[in-house]
Amino acid sequence: MNGQRFPPLLGLRGHGIVRQGANVRFTKTSQVLAELAGGHADRTWDKRMRELIRPNALILDDFAMRQLSAAQADDLYELVSERQGRSLIITNNRAPSDWYPLFPNPVVAESLLDRLINTSHQVIMNGPSYRPNKRPRNPTEKGGPAAS
Repeated sequence: MNGQRFPPLLGLRGHGIVRQGANVRFTKTSQVLAELAGGHADRTWDKRMRELIRPNALILDDFAMRQLSAAQADDLYELVSERQGRSLIITNNRAPSDWYPLFPNPVVAESLLDRLINTSHQVIMNGPSYRPNKRPRNPTEKGGPAAS
């Protein structure tokens, strides 16, 4: 199914996209930025960028969690630009309006975020976090496993 265009993947999680036959890569944004920084250091940036462009869908977890360096912002701009027309899913805990100050260059910020925000579907999830349900229970809590 390489090269095949997929219908909008709105509302699907990564595993749902895979079931449609798409090639999906899930990674933390910080990991992508570290990977691309390594590519600058060892001169494999182009190869690493092609690997990020290749999947039908790229899921960047924890996007814009912290201040970016100029090089990181430039790398993100290149990645988003190169993925134009391909599915890019980002997760974030901030409103898009809060992303701008994280970029050192306002021109790069405006251009990158314009590409993201104005060509996207936003899914806003309100409500309690699922993480407390994943926390191991204390054996002394009611409903917890019996002490041995």
